[in-house]
Amino acid sequence: MTRGLGALARGLLRGFYAVASAGLLVVHLVLFVPGLGLGLIFLLPWPIVQLRPVTNLVRRSCGDVPRPYRDRPGPPRPEADGRYRYDRMLYHSPFWPRQVGYLNWVLGDPATWRDVGWMLLNPVVGVVLGAGPAALVIAGLTVAFATGYWIAVGLALIALGVVVAPAALRAHDSWTRRMLGPRDEVGSLKAWLGLRFMTLVRLAALGGLTVVTAGLAVLSAAALALFAVGVVGTIPENAALTRRVTEIRRRLAEQWSGVSIQTPYRPEPPLPPRRPDGLYAVGDNLYKSTGWTRFFQRLEWIWHDPATWRDLLWTVTDPFVGGALVLMSAGAVGYGFLGVALPALLRLTRVDDPPALLVLADRPTLALAAGVVLVVAGALAAPAALRWHGRWTAVLLAPTAKARLSTRVEQLTESRADATSAQAAELRRIERDLHDGAQGRLVAVGLALGAIEALIETDPAAARRLVADARESTARALAELRDLVRGVRPPVLAERGLVEAVRALALDSPVPATVAGGLAGRVPEPVESAVYFAVSEALVNAAKHAAASTVEIAFAHHDGVLTAVVEDDGRGGADPAVGSGLRGMRHRLSAFDGTVRVVSPAGGPTTVTLEVPCALFSPKTSTSSARDSSNS
Repeated sequence: MTRGLGALARGLLRGFYAVASAGLLVVHLVLFVPGLGLGLIFLLPWPIVQLRPVTNLVRRSCGDVPRPYRDRPGPPRPEADGRYRYDRMLYHSPFWPRQVGYLNWVLGDPATWRDVGWMLLNPVVGVVLGAGPAALVIAGLTVAFATGYWIAVGLALIALGVVVAPAALRAHDSWTRRMLGPRDEVGSLKAWLGLRFMTLVRLAALGGLTVVTAGLAVLSAAALALFAVGVVGTIPENAALTRRVTEIRRRLAEQWSGVSIQTPYRPEPPLPPRRPDGLYAVGDNLYKSTGWTRFFQRLEWIWHDPATWRDLLWTVTDPFVGGALVLMSAGAVGYGFLGVALPALLRLTRVDDPPALLVLADRPTLALAAGVVLVVAGALAAPAALRWHGRWTAVLLAPTAKARLSTRVEQLTESRADATSAQAAELRRIERDLHDGAQGRLVAVGLALGAIEALIETDPAAARRLVADARESTARALAELRDLVRGVRPPVLAERGLVEAVRALALDSPVPATVAGGLAGRVPEPVESAVYFAVSEALVNAAKHAAASTVEIAFAHHDGVLTAVVEDDGRGGADPAVGSGLRGMRHRLSAFDGTVRVVSPAGGPTTVTLEVPCALFSPKTSTSSARDSSNS
């Protein structure tokens, strides 16, 4: 009996918590308005974090349930170039990486949405399971004062309330622990709801950015108006601001919509050479100072770039087209909740003078149903709206086919120039090594043979000594020629292939190195040599500059791309813009349309990723046999 009465008291307290949580829910929904309704997503975490002390109190009341929240991320650290990285974006200040990391920490934690779900459901579940048995007892006491068989009904209700109170309290504890406790995995329904909510948050953020785009369109119009009256200085600054904004939108389109948009701008031309008269020519005009030359050259570059005008057209049209896509989903959810469901809910709960945002405000039941329909329809349409928003962004912000072709031609021209320079430098090195080494020794052998011919009859002993010296010089010349050939194409590379050649290279490395992975066939010889020497340069850098203790090398070939990854545990801080070895890797691979990516934060590790598009062929097939078969 005592146990049942204690459970009744605790149940009444749970019922009070349920009513209080309903009030807190309304307050938090109001606090969500600036973050979700106005697109200010950085305001969303604050009301969510303020909810956590309430849920922590509930956890302690249910048997000290462990807190399930993820650890807060540490402060952002600068990379080698002084910038701060978050995901695929670099920032000059730690402010935005810290804010974005905090936002993802709160909104990306599954425990956050379990807290929100508990707040939504507890006003019903808490009242039913917590205060339900007490309500039975109160109803029984009320009926027991009647006459006749109602006395028996009242006593039965009182007994039922006392008996079921402990079980109802345990059920509420179990449900609360399941909702607010840690979980290893998120259920499919929870994942579905979380995906829809994050999509709506992103759409709301894009809606806020359309307002920024509209303001940018106004600034662009003002800059053009000033340019028309002779104020030309506003055009480059306005274009730079527009390009920063559009670059952010391209990155968001890739991260949020899965639509990859390349940068369409032409490369900025270098400063023109000085004329014999000491002036610089930009178009049809001559300038004396380098400052004015750079300014007007930049103005010409921006003005004649078609991407500049496509950016301008995008700033004018995005507030309408992009805004319509946002309103189709996030707007429907916000209007359905704030404009229909919330006024109807307030009217149903007897709140005086609710905001009449719809004609249905006077019919709360119908308004509530309409609000639910709008919220569900908007949530279902959110992923499609986000995808279409990314595709719309690509319509004007992606490079045209002509721009892509022009960029490709410039890349090929640059890579061909790099390949020509590298080949010329290699030939000069070979010429220098031959001149300083083997050629000098062979000349000495020739002179020695002439002396031997003169001494062979008059001084045979001296002739024999010269023969021995000539033999030694010949052996040294052969050794130097072997080293020279090994520097052009090592024999182990020609005989055993790229992976085995790198394994042999790793055995001779001063830093312990391991080689993982393999290739199903042989790589074309030019690519094989370029990747081999690039990996060799990475090993040298790890031993010489990184002070590494171990190096791991991995090879793979997927989708027609050869990938080699070299990772060391050194001190990091490698800068591709400064290191000549890293620049040399890029020059080697650029001739084959290859790329070099270096990730080297201060403190390490350093990861160098080499990627070259190429096909593999059977080890039994050679290029000469392929040419013979084609000629036949």
